Amino acid sequence: MAIEHGMWRIGSAPFKLQPVKIENENLLEELITKDISILNDGWLLIGRQVRTGFDKFIDLLAVDADGSLIVIELKRHRTPRDVVAQAIDYASWIEGLTDSKVIEIYENFRANFGAGEQSLDQAFEKRFGLRLGDVELNSSHQIVVVAAELDASTERIINYLNDKAVPVNAVFFKVFEDEGRQYLSRAWMIDPGQTQERAAVASAKEPWNSEYYVSFGDSERRNWEDARQWGFISAGGGRWYSNTLGMLNEGDRIWVNIPKTGYVGVGIVTGPVVRADEFLVPVDGTEKPLPEASTRARYRSKPENESEDTAEYVVPVQWTHTVPAGKAFAETGLFGNQNSVCKPRTEKWGHTVSRLKQAWGVG
Repeated sequence: MAIEHGMWRIGSAPFKLQPVKIENENLLEELITKDISILNDGWLLIGRQVRTGFDKFIDLLAVDADGSLIVIELKRHRTPRDVVAQAIDYASWIEGLTDSKVIEIYENFRANFGAGEQSLDQAFEKRFGLRLGDVELNSSHQIVVVAAELDASTERIINYLNDKAVPVNAVFFKVFEDEGRQYLSRAWMIDPGQTQERAAVASAKEPWNSEYYVSFGDSERRNWEDARQWGFISAGGGRWYSNTLGMLNEGDRIWVNIPKTGYVGVGIVTGPVVRADEFLVPVDGTEKPLPEASTRARYRSKPENESEDTAEYVVPVQWTHTVPAGKAFAETGLFGNQNSVCKPRTEKWGHTVSRLKQAWGVG
């Protein structure tokens, strides 16, 4: 089904803005290079015009918090089907890259396009709050086709490949003009979170052990001591952070890690995800919404005139074992990930759970 997106100016009556042609697709590549969040705010750009082993060039190459590599191909003057075929060919080359080759690609990106003065390790930790050594770099890959539109045949091909667990997606851009100003509009063919999940499943080295990993960003917007005291985990400030909380169901066991600190707790989920102002905590013999309690952090409810995506979201938890952040369990070789919640399928996750059980005496 063709994806159509439009834009209207709001006033006394809706005024439909007219789409204009992107005169040069190199401009779109430039925009994405300057701000990869135009595509996905959960990615780090690590390469541009990457020369492959068969002397072709990948338009853009990115990495996510799992260490998954993302091949990004712009349609340019090719037919959409040709772009998909070319991107799959590139992915077959990407799959065999060693860590040192990925680092070399990033170093070339820095040198040729002024991508910053940091090493890949430093850039990864700054972007995701994780050490590159804590993830399995290039353990999976994704394919993204960037186009103004796709023909029906190409859409069928992409849907077919996704049904077969091949992580390929398409993103559509249009430019709209309003009184001399231009605006860029984006629409994904498939939820990018689903593509990321397919990439993880396709690369799985062992079955998932049914236990969830949770990344708890201890900050002014959430505090681990609050979570210990009132029994919850939280995430928010954007859909990318809060959406994965919806993966959790009552009865699920979670292991909580504070990035750059270590593992601090294990517990059982006792209810569904709710907005912070809908999560009630006991205060002086009565119950109050979390933002109204005397908390260490400021838990943001839905601000007036803003999207609910900007709010903080909470999942209730019955803790089995917790420790203060100052006594977090951390050692080399433990699993790490920036996603608020994920279902790890790597050997490192099994090792991590085993070590935590030993350290904390959890059965």
